[in-house]
Amino acid sequence: MDGATRKDVCLVIGAGEGVGQAIAHRFAADGHPVCVTRRARNLAQLDDLAEAIRAKGGEAYGFGVDARSEAETVALFDHIEREIGPLGVVVFNIGANVQFGIRDTTARVFTKVWEMACLAGFLAGREAARVMVPRGRGTILFTGATASLRGREGFAAFAAAKHGLRALAQSMARELGPQGIHVAHVICDGSIDGAFIRSRVGDTSTLLHDDAILKPEDIAQNYLWLHSQPRSAWSHEIDLRPWREQW
Repeated sequence: MDGATRKDVCLVIGAGEGVGQAIAHRFAADGHPVCVTRRARNLAQLDDLAEAIRAKGGEAYGFGVDARSEAETVALFDHIEREIGPLGVVVFNIGANVQFGIRDTTARVFTKVWEMACLAGFLAGREAARVMVPRGRGTILFTGATASLRGREGFAAFAAAKHGLRALAQSMARELGPQGIHVAHVICDGSIDGAFIRSRVGDTSTLLHDDAILKPEDIAQNYLWLHSQPRSAWSHEIDLRPWREQW
């Protein structure tokens, strides 16, 4: 794709198996150069993802980054802007879904979950705003969960972090919207097909056939839709759930 028609770069922070990978594939298929990140210990999986995108004709780059590190996050954004192209879409997709009873939740666990699911989102959002605001355009998308809306037993740390991320997204949307930056929060309310859920419930083929479980590819389509919305009718928050999900 030549420079005149090349779309802005899409960065997916937390491109793990499932939703993150699906988002990367969907934006790449739409013509965006895609940058994907995970912790450095997962570089082999990032390489596989980038190669799979390139095999389909897309443009992809993988980075081993600790999203909780301010220095690493700043360096990542600087590198992409300098070496790859202007960032038009930043997706923060780190989960940190852990379950501990409140009496078993140590300060270390609580802090780590907050750093992964909330602090890292702040760092990504701040750096995205830093490069997008001068251009007056861009989309920042945060992945939320049921825990963004209500806490459940055993999920105090996760719910606290996800509530914080949602509040961050709301504050950013109110500040950055008038400056041309679309900030949206996506609540994935239900089980998502992938290795984590299969490890708990086993075979998900029946659920997939019945559309009774969230499919990563369908979630990803909504992220692209949010990015494509005309600014006369922006959504800040959407919730996605299977048709049979109780809420």
